[in-house]
Amino acid sequence: MDSESATRLVAGSHWRNELHVMHNHQEPKVQKSRANTRLCRVCGDEIGLRDNGDPFAACLECGFPVCQPCYEYERREGNQACPQCNTRYKRHKGCPRVEGDDDDGVEMDDFEEEFQIKSPKKSPDDHQRFDANSENGERVQPWRPSAHTLSSFAGSIVGKELEMERDMEGNIEWKDRVEKWKERKGQINKDDGGNDEDNYEDDMLMAEARQPLWRKVPIPSSRISPYRIVIVLRLAILVFFFRFRITTPATDAYALWLTSVICEIWFALSWILDQFPKWFPITRETYLDRLAMRFEREGEPNRLAPVDFFVSTVDPLKEPPIITANTVLSILSVDYPVDKVSCYVSDDGASMLTFDTMSETAEFARRWVPFCKKHSIEPRAPEFYFSQKIDYLKDKVQPTFVKERRAMKREYEEFKVRINALVAKAQKKPEEGWVMQDGTPWPGNNTRDHPGMIQVYLGSAGALDVEGKELPRLVYVSREKRPGYQHHKKAGAMNALVRVSAVLTNAPFILNLDCDHYINNSKAVREAMCFLMDPQLGKKLCYVQFPQRFDGIDRHDRYANRNVVFFDINMKGLDGIQGPVYVGTGCVFNREALYGYDPPKSEKRPKMTCDCWPSWFCCCCCGRRKSNAKKGEKKAFLGLHKRSSKAIVVSKKGYTKRGFDLEDIEEGLEGYDDLEKSSLMSQKNFEKRFGQSPVFIASTLMEEGGLPQGSNSAALIKEAIHVISCGYEEKTEWGKEIGWIYGSVTEDILTGFKMHCRGWKSVYCIPDRPAFKGSAPINLSDRLHQVLRWALGSVEIFMSRHCPLWYGYGGNLKWLERFAYTNTIVYPFTSIPLLAYCTIPAICLLTGKFIIPTIDNIASLWFLGLFLSIIATGILELRWSGVSIQDWWRNEQFWVIGGVSAHLFAVFQGLLKVLGGVDTNFTVTAKAADDSEFGELYLFKWTTLLIPPTTLIILNMVGVVAGVSDAINNGYGSWGPLFGKLFFSFWVIVHLYPFLKGLMGRQNRTPTIVVLWSILLASIFSLVWVRIDPFLPKQQGPVLKQCGVEC
Repeated sequence: MDSESATRLVAGSHWRNELHVMHNHQEPKVQKSRANTRLCRVCGDEIGLRDNGDPFAACLECGFPVCQPCYEYERREGNQACPQCNTRYKRHKGCPRVEGDDDDGVEMDDFEEEFQIKSPKKSPDDHQRFDANSENGERVQPWRPSAHTLSSFAGSIVGKELEMERDMEGNIEWKDRVEKWKERKGQINKDDGGNDEDNYEDDMLMAEARQPLWRKVPIPSSRISPYRIVIVLRLAILVFFFRFRITTPATDAYALWLTSVICEIWFALSWILDQFPKWFPITRETYLDRLAMRFEREGEPNRLAPVDFFVSTVDPLKEPPIITANTVLSILSVDYPVDKVSCYVSDDGASMLTFDTMSETAEFARRWVPFCKKHSIEPRAPEFYFSQKIDYLKDKVQPTFVKERRAMKREYEEFKVRINALVAKAQKKPEEGWVMQDGTPWPGNNTRDHPGMIQVYLGSAGALDVEGKELPRLVYVSREKRPGYQHHKKAGAMNALVRVSAVLTNAPFILNLDCDHYINNSKAVREAMCFLMDPQLGKKLCYVQFPQRFDGIDRHDRYANRNVVFFDINMKGLDGIQGPVYVGTGCVFNREALYGYDPPKSEKRPKMTCDCWPSWFCCCCCGRRKSNAKKGEKKAFLGLHKRSSKAIVVSKKGYTKRGFDLEDIEEGLEGYDDLEKSSLMSQKNFEKRFGQSPVFIASTLMEEGGLPQGSNSAALIKEAIHVISCGYEEKTEWGKEIGWIYGSVTEDILTGFKMHCRGWKSVYCIPDRPAFKGSAPINLSDRLHQVLRWALGSVEIFMSRHCPLWYGYGGNLKWLERFAYTNTIVYPFTSIPLLAYCTIPAICLLTGKFIIPTIDNIASLWFLGLFLSIIATGILELRWSGVSIQDWWRNEQFWVIGGVSAHLFAVFQGLLKVLGGVDTNFTVTAKAADDSEFGELYLFKWTTLLIPPTTLIILNMVGVVAGVSDAINNGYGSWGPLFGKLFFSFWVIVHLYPFLKGLMGRQNRTPTIVVLWSILLASIFSLVWVRIDPFLPKQQGPVLKQCGVEC
């Protein structure tokens, strides 16, 4: 964007017909001391003089200032035309010849130039883009090819060889090489074997580049086969187990028996939903070197696809600005071409603190980005890079690294101080509201009633880094909010970013991150491109999901914050079916999938025919099917809207679309044949689907992304303000079929589910170095509230029309994938039988009854087989997945903790919200935290979610004491039945132990296990002591008893 308004804060409202350009917070410009008239508009170097003393003029038509090296490079490698008037460059005396110079009619007498090497001619479809300097000469931008240039994959081997020979011009062997070149040009072939050695390396590189960019790595059969066998055995054992449980009721405790059987049946169904989607687990590996050889070949334009990064934040006081700044810095310094990276930050709270933080971040990025790329450091978030406890000198060979690292660390600390000053200033809002640096009131003073705001930093129109190189574009976005409109929280903010990015950059792929998830692996985007740019798989992928990894979690991970079992077991299983679910962050989307388009249909092979049946038999069987197919196509044609005489064609065959200019969309297109009319939509249908923005509609029809030629940045900014207006989505399909789907606080599950129902596939990518890392709440109360929000979203989906139990049966969702989605929305309801099942052991101990009657030897075998199959399933699952037993056990413990607390409240809160319209919120009261490492882990916050598990612990502890006391009173005969009751009760206590540990806090650093066992043993010994009664006096002498004889 080269417009002045594109580098300033733009605020406006489409519905109020307002647009204001704020003249503050301008980016620092690189000052140039040389006159503009003497500078090349392509590379920024000074334009030299010709032999006669006149300034060099590349274009004789318009005089556009271009230096001689850029002129020669454009003639040799580019489209051989002036970037301003598009007139073909004519050859100047002393310049090398290129193809087409014979028609110029210019006499040249420099013979040596005849032997300059000609590069392969570019196809006429290859468009080159020039970022010219601004009129005031404040920006110097090196020439680079367009992101959408598509060059031939297989280049000329001869051309490459000649290109290498060109560099030997000043060598003493130049004349011999010229003679050899003449012989080859004259088609004088001496010996074909002589060139084989020279071309062997190029052939090998080309052969390697043609190899797949990724491969599927199945789990070894020695590990997965026993796992599947045990699952089948466990399923068979369950059948016999339930046969025994149902046919042998406990007559003395019928209510307890019936409750336990119902709970066990629910657990079995829940296990089936969770287990069978893990039947085909796979892993994948990528080949980044092949990606580079295929799309980043030396001497050719970089053909990697552009990517738009989305970062969302709401309240900077709850989401620290320094963390958001680190996330943005890690994006700006990612290992990817800078002209193909754009970062969009959504500030849904319209906070001036976030706006000022982005301004400071853009300034600091000018020094941080070149430092990261120069020394290839990891990670590229400064807060986490400088806090690493590793040898930062490993693999570093540049002598200046230590000095530059110290200077950069000092600059980052100064940057943190400036951010902290902004945070301290934002703690108290002035009565008159926030005021910007030029005295203009901040447009977002009222967070619920403010216009849309856009600020573009860096990029081609912004400041360069300290080395004079371009930086990725950074865009601050705050969508318009007005009273009376439904804004749909995060999902609405993400949809606004989709539209803004489509208008301003329109990259074909989108990577979304939470504000606290930074890029830990600078090559993560390249990992995703190995799948998305694959010629076969890429067209069918809706997204590539990365696992979530976290920093700042204690070593024991007592509340299963890492969620390793889900990310390393369940997600690998889903990757072998139709793909992993979308988890809300760390995901690279295909923009076409977000627009609600269907994936391309694979062309099925024609069925083989044989000669064993007569031809008339095949015609009778197959003719009806063909006629039905033709009839279906006719219905699809006739079912379209016929009111509009002009239409737009979107050809889905082969997943190709026709790109349209704005005039084409407004006026319509006609004249396409029937084969291209597979998807015919009128202009009115497009507006009803995408909204009333012709620019945005044009962007949706460009499969390769990019902006229309000749786009005006000021007009694009105005259109971007329009698409983030609060009423833009009214009477459209946004949030229903397009973008992030509304209707649940867990919009991520719903969005991925809709894509899979359309037939899209997804891929799970696990690089050796974690792609992204974030922060997780390690405090018990905060963790329970996080789980409560997830469970509430699942309940909302269960109560909506998008429930996997009944939605999308006519689509392309696979059955095992449906099982997985069903499990994601019904798991909160497991809390009800789980709560009952955890209460039954305590009731049995207190009442002396049991849910299982006396069993014989055969029945005991089913119990033993069930427990052994459960243990074997867990062990074999850990074996093929590589998950540690500690992570697996923590997951089992928190399944019980979350089930009897957060999931239970989510069920009732969801029922109240969906059925009664009552929105219930749970407040958390915090006490002082410890300042030491992991001090937040011991922070106690009281919340109502703690009541059910606390009650269960107390109830089972009292039951254990009462059961042991009763056994002591009744003698040895009562100890046998007691062990079964104690086993289930201890099962509950052991699973709730991390909860009890968090509930008790540090207890002056006394181990919680000591406190727990002290209470249990003290209670038991007290009852035993009372039973023995050692201090009561015993009667001495003979015992007098009635003899039974009447005297």
